[in-house]
Amino acid sequence: MSDSRPYVLVLYYSRFGATRSLAEQLVAGIESQAGIDARLRTVPAVSARSEAVEPEIPAEGAIYATLDDLRGCAGLAIGSPTRFGNMAAPLKYFLDGTSELWLNGALVDKPATAFTSTASLHGGQEATLLTMLVPLLHHGMVYAGVPYSEPGLVATTSGGTPYGTSHVAGARGERSVDDAERELAYAQGKRIARLALALQSTQGSAG
Repeated sequence: MSDSRPYVLVLYYSRFGATRSLAEQLVAGIESQAGIDARLRTVPAVSARSEAVEPEIPAEGAIYATLDDLRGCAGLAIGSPTRFGNMAAPLKYFLDGTSELWLNGALVDKPATAFTSTASLHGGQEATLLTMLVPLLHHGMVYAGVPYSEPGLVATTSGGTPYGTSHVAGARGERSVDDAERELAYAQGKRIARLALALQSTQGSAG
């Protein structure tokens, strides 16, 4: 990844790996577009025990996100498993700490999208995606879901939704991301990359 090229930040929390798999598909879609990179980042778990401290570098997967990763992005994709129809606490905790960016309008007019994973087909996927949208709108971002021009959105018998890609993991997390879900996540990555480039070009010409 070049320091001088724009990038889409793919920011996720994943407990058992399903949301991380979707994130990696979005990264592939983003990087299929010329002139833009993907930056994959995660967030540490949170604990009710005040003495519990996460290591500075995770044992596996992406490294932890910083506010600078968010400040410098040309676009944002956030992903989380569903927790009672809402995003998981670790991702919300990170977003709750972005007031500095909100005060400075750092994310205004940048495109954003979201993705999720649940144990069951009706486990709150759409509600989770809609709640993930709310802080992005407060930051002045431009939300983009998955359009119905993607044939997999109609054909899928597992995850989907026009609000963002989703995955059905199964009651014990036994289902890996299937072809339809993978294709939708890839398409979602391509779309957010194209929008990031287009909006950045518009902002540059306006300046």
